[in-house]
Amino acid sequence: MIRLGRRIGGASLVLLSAVLGYQILTAAFATEDAVVVPAPALDNPKAAGSLQTAVVAAGCFWGVHGLYQHVRGTRQVLSGYSGGTKATADYETVSRGESGHAESVEIRFDPNELSYGQILQIYFSVAHDPTQLNRQGPDVGTQYRSAIFYADESQRRIAEAYIAQLDRAKVFRRAIVTKVERLTAFYPAEPYHQDFLIQNPNYPYIVVNDLPKIANLKRIFPARYREQPVTAQSAR
Repeated sequence: MIRLGRRIGGASLVLLSAVLGYQILTAAFATEDAVVVPAPALDNPKAAGSLQTAVVAAGCFWGVHGLYQHVRGTRQVLSGYSGGTKATADYETVSRGESGHAESVEIRFDPNELSYGQILQIYFSVAHDPTQLNRQGPDVGTQYRSAIFYADESQRRIAEAYIAQLDRAKVFRRAIVTKVERLTAFYPAEPYHQDFLIQNPNYPYIVVNDLPKIANLKRIFPARYREQPVTAQSAR
């Protein structure tokens, strides 16, 4: 079996266009289409206050990062690593799949415009397929696991209740495998990963795997979509 991915030796995109075409091969491993999911029954009410933070993992961080940059109410989105230690929080180590980290995104958002539950609604609907274990699309390994890293007990309760709600409603054909894990730390990824989708909109991996996420956000959640994305430098 040919293993598709972004890297050769953990560093770059695997381009197989000379054989069958990257897009054709990747389509065979593509994540499922976006699923329209109900809003969470349990959520924090929108309220004025300081910026809040959410950390989620949903496969390759390039696309998840790019997706939330287009969500109205976010103020800054960073790619990074969560689940392991500082000593292993670098791209080469994480790419080997033995660091304990997941490729993650940190989302700073205005609770007056966007609730934590709405972030999770987008996460389960258009960010990835939450029923796939340790893989998303062409990327395979625990570093691509589906995980929600909660910062406090409120986030934990909302995430766990939402997963139970969606499973009871059988929104997906299979059970959700997303892990709800306590956030111990978020380590920003190397600078070249930040704003990767914005800087590389024609990169084959981005075109095939990630631009559809943004298109689905605009289609399914038009009120939550904004055309001009925030950047990694925003809100600093």
